[in-house]
Amino acid sequence: MGARESGEVFGPRMTLFADVLSVGLATAVACLPLVTAPAALSTACAVLRGAGEERPATAGRYFALLRRRLRAGDLVAGAVALAGVLLFAADLALAGAGLPGAPLFAVTAAAIGAGTAVVGLRACARPEALTDWTAAVRGAAQDAVRDVGGNGLVLLAVATAAACAWMLLPLAFLAPGPLALALTAVDVRRTVGADRQPG
Repeated sequence: MGARESGEVFGPRMTLFADVLSVGLATAVACLPLVTAPAALSTACAVLRGAGEERPATAGRYFALLRRRLRAGDLVAGAVALAGVLLFAADLALAGAGLPGAPLFAVTAAAIGAGTAVVGLRACARPEALTDWTAAVRGAAQDAVRDVGGNGLVLLAVATAAACAWMLLPLAFLAPGPLALALTAVDVRRTVGADRQPG
């Protein structure tokens, strides 16, 4: 990231921050049909990854890439993710209904839900998600096993985005940008760590 030019009002970090927010807003709009959420988030991660390679991270580039990559597989991934969220909500509702063994069931469901969410979000950050969801999910599951610290960072990013949206509802439309940036950073951290390992 370069230094601020003479006479420049905002430096490159502020420019990146503005780009993250604009990509976040574009992602929120693209997620509105719900089944497009995985494709929208993985496209945001791809656009923000490109910012580190000197490619523009703009809403225009985001929508251009989303139009090119949106395919039946993305909609299937979205339908599976939506079904998983609905199943998780139903499980928690059953646990809250006072069924026998409800506390243990709730803890188990929460642990499975958190693990599934981590794998799904890490899959969105992987470059393979642009073309092959199966490979992205397989790689994300392996990453989740090998990189427990990264899982914690993913959950922290989700909790931060949820807290921001809860505190001030309009922030919900900007939260996908910082979330995508965090997911991308976790994936880049994994890649850099793997490159530094000997042999």
